[in-house]
Amino acid sequence: AAEIHDEILFKQPECGDLGDCPICCIPLSIDAQKSILMACCCKMVCVGCNIANQKREVQESMENKCPFCRHPAPYNEKEVKINLMRRIEVNDPAAMRQMGQFCYYEGDHRGAFENFSKGAELGNAGAHYLLSSLYDKGEGVKKDEKKEVFHLEQAAIG
Repeated sequence: AAEIHDEILFKQPECGDLGDCPICCIPLSIDAQKSILMACCCKMVCVGCNIANQKREVQESMENKCPFCRHPAPYNEKEVKINLMRRIEVNDPAAMRQMGQFCYYEGDHRGAFENFSKGAELGNAGAHYLLSSLYDKGEGVKKDEKKEVFHLEQAAIG
């Protein structure tokens, strides 16, 4: 069983954890500066598609909208959180991870843990990684090296 686990853990994935940009179908970079999470639909879009959309909107004097779902862009953090809550209601793991990050940066480590846990249960590798960080630091949960390593491995497997 350990050999199978190691084989899965160290196997090279066919594509990145983030998948492909839903607009241009180019694999999303692991570099966080090269993609953006759209708050309305929780889709990761490459920066190139986002910039192309913004350029088109400026040239045609259009309202700022999501390049994927065409939903109007949120104007403030409150609207972003409302959109995330809508996505969480339909069990979107990316929205759960993002809400967990909001909770974490606001000092609500317990809320971060709950959101990361739900996202991880639904298979979000980023949520697994952030959950491992909570177990490493003992923030919102009891420090637990075994759970930290488990979630790091799950994040690596994707």
